[in-house]
Amino acid sequence: MPVIQVEAQVSAEQLLKAVEQMQEQEFEAFVTQVLLLRAQREAPRLSSSESQLLLKINQGLDDQLQDRFNQLIAKRQALTITDAELEELIQLTDRIEQLDAERIQSLAELARLRQRSLTEVMQDLNIQPPACV
Repeated sequence: MPVIQVEAQVSAEQLLKAVEQMQEQEFEAFVTQVLLLRAQREAPRLSSSESQLLLKINQGLDDQLQDRFNQLIAKRQALTITDAELEELIQLTDRIEQLDAERIQSLAELARLRQRSLTEVMQDLNIQPPACV
């Protein structure tokens, strides 16, 4: 890329004159960079609070925990679950419900921060309510 010499403090008019000197390919690359800069400036930025809430909202269940839960559900449906496994399933269900409650609290807090309804925030994030609700 050719270097264009400019003064240390450049007015918009001087910058435009320097840009006029660019070859076509260099000009196109420059315009692309300027458009990228504009997009970065206009892009919404998340506050630290919003970022933390989104992390909590998007935190899924551990794969091993989900697998074990699915196994126990299958055993219960097949009527082959033992008493100890049933107790484990109840404990896992309680834990999952607690995590879901915390997720809903985070969603509600995000809605409050954004001054929107919970339904709107869920739609924004493409989160569907459970079918049983």
